[in-house]
Amino acid sequence: MSDQANLRVQRLRDAGYKLTNARLTILTILEQHGGHMTSADVLEEVDAVAPEIGRASVFRSLDLFTRLSLIRPTYINDSSTPTYVLLPGGHHHHIICTNCDRVIEFEDCHLEKLEHELEQKFRVRLTGHLLEFYGLCDNCAARQPD
Repeated sequence: MSDQANLRVQRLRDAGYKLTNARLTILTILEQHGGHMTSADVLEEVDAVAPEIGRASVFRSLDLFTRLSLIRPTYINDSSTPTYVLLPGGHHHHIICTNCDRVIEFEDCHLEKLEHELEQKFRVRLTGHLLEFYGLCDNCAARQPD
């Protein structure tokens, strides 16, 4: 199990949740796929490795992981079905090409100061964020007429 997976398991424990087979299986599947999965993808993988885990358990687990900021739904590729992404360290970042739907991930968003300011201003405790920028990738921009 990766360090990030161990942190997610610890987050479940710290929040008072049991480490059920369903939760651990779903976390493992998300980890193995880098977290970019729809609920249908997760259901298919769960059925392949642990068919005893029901659909309701999968959806309850995805909901719990979202509430704990372990994952976040995002709507890549203009889909009405969310793609769940892992939030390593509580955050995840994308640049999405609006022409070809290419997704570029990046690590450091430099939002620590803004997070602190938001916590102070609104008296909240932030547990994560998903940052998405939209534009044209280099390939698509090069094909655009001037």
